[in-house]
Amino acid sequence: MDLTDILKKYEKIVYLILIALFAIIVAFSIGELAYILYVALFVNTPFLLQNHELLDIFGYFLLVLIGVELLATISAYINEKVIHVEIVIEIAIIAVARGVILLDAATANPLNMFGTAAIIFVLCSGYYLLKKGGIGNH
Repeated sequence: MDLTDILKKYEKIVYLILIALFAIIVAFSIGELAYILYVALFVNTPFLLQNHELLDIFGYFLLVLIGVELLATISAYINEKVIHVEIVIEIAIIAVARGVILLDAATANPLNMFGTAAIIFVLCSGYYLLKKGGIGNH
């Protein structure tokens, strides 16, 4: 057994530990989301969601979704030794969309809003080009 084999095994162990830890984080995040939803629906104002509660729930839901997608990306990398650029761009779009959903337009800096719009445009353009070019299809 040479040094390259040892390093590959070590790398695989590190990835498996990262996946296990990330899976634990996602599981607790799902539990936290369920708790937030329970409190919003049954404790604070029964069967009535306030605007801020709805935004919190959507934001946390998208955060959990980002975590699940990152977990899938890491798993795919371990299994196939390939980074799926399409999935990475999808995760970035979801993350930026989460930021837009949680954005308070009344207090937002206009320059930041233009920057966010530019990021969305670039990510969506890249995603479109990937799809049109047939790159990244599963």
